[in-house]
Amino acid sequence: MKTVIKLEELALFVLGIYLFSLLNFQWWWFLVLILAPDLSMIGYAFGNKAGAFFYNVFHHKGLAVLLYITGCYLQMQTLQLIGIILFSHSAMDRIFGYGLKYEKGFKYTHLGEIGK
Repeated sequence: MKTVIKLEELALFVLGIYLFSLLNFQWWWFLVLILAPDLSMIGYAFGNKAGAFFYNVFHHKGLAVLLYITGCYLQMQTLQLIGIILFSHSAMDRIFGYGLKYEKGFKYTHLGEIGK
């Protein structure tokens, strides 16, 4: 089952790259911004509860899709870009086994314990 989930996430990552290609941004923007959502881990400096909250907000695909669709509706490519980056980053993380976090600690995710 793990392989199927990783393949699904890979397909979603490729979708994110395709959607990015439809925007009028240089490719280096994707490469620079793809790791930006990980800045949300700074929330862990304020404890596990705050860390999990901020991490999960910036790694939630539903929010990413909502931002992208809103950007399409409002014809704001910057908002579309934000949605695509959040979506693509989340898919990339899940390929490597990093899921949404539980308040118990960083290594406890909805995909299982990291490093186990």
